[in-house]
Amino acid sequence: MPTRATTRVLDRVLIANRGEIALRVIRTVRDLGGTSILPYTPEDLMSPAAELADEAYALPEGSGYTDVEAILALAQQTGAQAVHPGYGFLSENDAFAQAVIDAGIAWIGPSPNAMRALGDKMSARATAEKADVAPVPGITSPVTDPATVIAFAAEHGYPVALKRTDGGGGRGITVIASDDEAHSTPAFASAAAGDGILILEKFVTAARHVETQCARDAHGAFAVVSTRDCTLQRRNQKLLEEAPAPYLPEGLHDRLVEASRRLLETVDYVGVATCEFLLTPEGDLWFLEVNPRLQVEHCVSEEVTGTDLVETQLRIAAGGDLGEVPEVRGHSIELRVTCEDPAAGMAPSTGTITRLRWPAGPGIRIESGVVEGDVVTPLFDPMLAKIVVTGATREQALARARRALRETVVEGVTVCTALHEHVLARPELTGPDAAGGLGVTTRWIESSVLPELAAPAGATVPVVGELLAADTSADGSWRTRSTYVIELNGRRLSLTLPDGILGGPGARPGIGSRPHRAPQPLRSRSRARSALAVDGGALALDGVIAAPMQAIVTRICVEPGERVHEGDLLVVLESMKMENYVHAPHDGVVEAVDVSAGQTVSAGAELLRLAGASTGTPSTEAKED
Repeated sequence: MPTRATTRVLDRVLIANRGEIALRVIRTVRDLGGTSILPYTPEDLMSPAAELADEAYALPEGSGYTDVEAILALAQQTGAQAVHPGYGFLSENDAFAQAVIDAGIAWIGPSPNAMRALGDKMSARATAEKADVAPVPGITSPVTDPATVIAFAAEHGYPVALKRTDGGGGRGITVIASDDEAHSTPAFASAAAGDGILILEKFVTAARHVETQCARDAHGAFAVVSTRDCTLQRRNQKLLEEAPAPYLPEGLHDRLVEASRRLLETVDYVGVATCEFLLTPEGDLWFLEVNPRLQVEHCVSEEVTGTDLVETQLRIAAGGDLGEVPEVRGHSIELRVTCEDPAAGMAPSTGTITRLRWPAGPGIRIESGVVEGDVVTPLFDPMLAKIVVTGATREQALARARRALRETVVEGVTVCTALHEHVLARPELTGPDAAGGLGVTTRWIESSVLPELAAPAGATVPVVGELLAADTSADGSWRTRSTYVIELNGRRLSLTLPDGILGGPGARPGIGSRPHRAPQPLRSRSRARSALAVDGGALALDGVIAAPMQAIVTRICVEPGERVHEGDLLVVLESMKMENYVHAPHDGVVEAVDVSAGQTVSAGAELLRLAGASTGTPSTEAKED
């Protein structure tokens, strides 16, 4: 594999990941004439990444993409000269990086020391302070009790955010708006049970999220490849990103570059990184974190500079120099296509992908690791793909993005494309007011967009008892929708209906023959989805507390015979990186616990029973962790 000023050759690269990022790295390795090696689990045996990799090997039974020993053993057995971690999984695990280096294999990332200095929110804050880069006002030490929160809020005001130091991608953040919430939040108990550490920061309610795509080589050369704007988020996770960051105040670009340089130089960082900041309407620039890896949104920086950031990673890891970074030209927008329902507050969706069509044409790049027939489960991130749209100007990129969404078809699972279509038509993002950079903030999606997309009052959905009895598989779930091509009065139209609403065998027009299940009984409700609590709430019927969605049981907080009070934390579920806290709907005694930690449960599955309970919906709170 060709490099510049290299000290070693990296011809065999093991990619310790899956899905679209694995495909992304495989393609660059192939472009450079190298050999890609991919570990896979049984779920990914038929995946596009496993098919495209030069060599693909099954991980041992029971292991996965976070199994350090299994992946390191495979790297050694296959003669890998380098390990690329992608993002997620082991990409920020300094112990894994050290183990790879100790085995004589190149680590495609920064040194373990740099990872430790930036790897959690507390050490990152300390690093920023050392680099003279101002972090968001907060406490750079562990927070263990409500009193600390209340005292901090008395000085800085509510809302504030408790953040797990090992959180990332929006996970592990609890927003607190009052003294009462500080006392009642389950975040302290959750962190203690999981050996987590919490820090405290002022929660900035009106700000843009801007960041720099950086690279630094072992010889000290540093560059910002491009800036990015990642303001459009839900639950502190990004949905739309663009490069370069538009409408930056005068002089801010230089401030971003200098702050990023100081951060990376302070820890002698070698590799690519993303430095993230909050920009307030008053012009304050506050440091958030450094991501010591490739970011999901790296594609937009590549598109506006013609830079292959994976090739840059490989070259720097091989000892090569950074070289010239091209000037930014044009504009690029990335739309994350996630399995979430905008009409249900972005509740996760699972099932089988029955139809899939991605857009094409000028300025369109698709990064996807799924194909028709793939099953979406709660075991992995909800993102199916990224639609990356580039134009000569921001206006052209926006127009192409709207066209790309009209061409996109995903059936069998509910995805967030309706949200993107809505957002790209909003003047706050595209109109005259956007020119000031204040049209949208990191809370805009949740405060302004999702309420407009919520299912209308009186929507017809299954009630609790019917859902518990229903088959909620991909062929019959009320959570998913399918589009039918029909002809009405001589005109070709598309009609989208919830799966299972039509019954009987027969062909799905325009899709091919597929038998339908008989529809489940439906009954109107006076408020949308109220009995289902699809924002994370559990189901309750005759004392049975049931799962609201397919999920993994991560923690059980009660035991049989234990007396609980209304609001007490019962069970913690995780679906697609989001923690769902299931609380008691009323006082009672735990009669039985029917699940165990680590178990995967389906929607409607019984979690536990409360003696003397009456039918109702438990109080719940969904948090990412």
